[in-house]
Amino acid sequence: MLQILSSSEKALIHKNGKQILAEIGIRVRNKKIYDLLLESGAEPDKSDNIKVFLPEAMVDKYLKLTPKQFAIKDRMGNETIMKSGGSTLYYTANATQYLRGASKKVTEMGVNEFTEFVRVVDKLENVAGIVGTSLKEFSPACRDFAGFRIAAQYSPKHIRPCIYTPSGAEAIIEMADIILDGKPLKDNMFFTLGYSIVSPLTWTDTALELFYRTRGYGIPVMINSEPLAGGTSPVTLAGSLALADAEVLSGIVINQIIEPGRPCIYNSGFAHVFDMMTTLVLTGSPENALLQAAGSEMAHFHGLPSASWALSDSAMLDSQASSEKMLTSLIHTLGKVNMVWGIGNIETSKTISPEIAVIDNELAGTCKRFSERFKVDEEHLAFDLIKEIAFSSSFLESAHTLEHFQEEIRYSDLPNRSNRSRWENSGSYSIEEKAEKQVNDILSKTPDVYLTGNQISKLDALQKRWIDRLSS
Repeated sequence: MLQILSSSEKALIHKNGKQILAEIGIRVRNKKIYDLLLESGAEPDKSDNIKVFLPEAMVDKYLKLTPKQFAIKDRMGNETIMKSGGSTLYYTANATQYLRGASKKVTEMGVNEFTEFVRVVDKLENVAGIVGTSLKEFSPACRDFAGFRIAAQYSPKHIRPCIYTPSGAEAIIEMADIILDGKPLKDNMFFTLGYSIVSPLTWTDTALELFYRTRGYGIPVMINSEPLAGGTSPVTLAGSLALADAEVLSGIVINQIIEPGRPCIYNSGFAHVFDMMTTLVLTGSPENALLQAAGSEMAHFHGLPSASWALSDSAMLDSQASSEKMLTSLIHTLGKVNMVWGIGNIETSKTISPEIAVIDNELAGTCKRFSERFKVDEEHLAFDLIKEIAFSSSFLESAHTLEHFQEEIRYSDLPNRSNRSRWENSGSYSIEEKAEKQVNDILSKTPDVYLTGNQISKLDALQKRWIDRLSS
């Protein structure tokens, strides 16, 4: 397991995080949650009527209520136990722009674009979840549940909608009942929710209402801190991480007060770095990788599941995109991050591309193979086989090779694994061209639909009711 921080460094960062909450406090832009915090032991700031201080004992109390592990599912019945040090799942990410192939021109994200993207991702074996995104045809208040519906219709994978209003989350819960045909959501948790605090240390009314209105179902929530080192947080990575720890812990406290025992995912992995030369936000730099990997270690320190993202600042399908994403993907996999966003995502999360998703799927498969390592036991050391064959034959013909080669060697059609003559005879395709061909092959087929006609009709009617309600 990758280690960035020592035990004493993690303890020191957490000590500073709790000190931030106790002495600097958080701003809470929701009177109902503000009052709940005071009732639960928070102390008011007499000079700021939306700020409260969270004493150390209060943070410790509610942190202990947070489940150390919980199950999420997809609609194929596959279950993953989310826990510190558990398996790594790869997800897509949200965006406002769409890119195809080797083009340098983007289009605005809409229903057709997102549907294409979901259809491609549905066929990628190393991608476990689909993140919702903005859709140009809908008003901002309706884009979350409209995107959720598309994701559910064209893939049975786990869904992580991006919520734009608390009402959108309520609509999604109603949609889930239709999608599950009345089966209990608690036993079939095929989607998760989440929201980000505004750094530094400010919870918005939207975020707090989302947490409050979705209470009572046991829906896991990802608590996101997105510090911008040098902008909204200290330029020192340790300072940014301490601030992030405070911010995530404050969200966990709030959720445990609202719904004791609600599953929470610790996410300081959406960290950014501010480029002083260009005044731009970076997501693909090595400092991002350091911050994010250290953030997952802080989640392990608390015994909680973690999340992060693997992104690139590149604006197109190129070697920069793949190299930056390989760096962060491998680090997150080795760091045992539970949920890694970013499949198909580039340009600081502004853009998604199905071709990039295909290549990212390959990167994820490579990272997973590396993290699995290999077995070392009598069977796999193969001493007797070496003794038998070493000077008399080839290991290729042995039963041992036939039995074990598939578990030992990862195969994929995307990279070139042939010599030059075979590569030339097969068309001399680059990996980018192969990705584009794979996307075109998927999209040329009749779409797979994972909802019945009756479910689609019910979702249509429900979506219309919510659109009408939120537009009035």
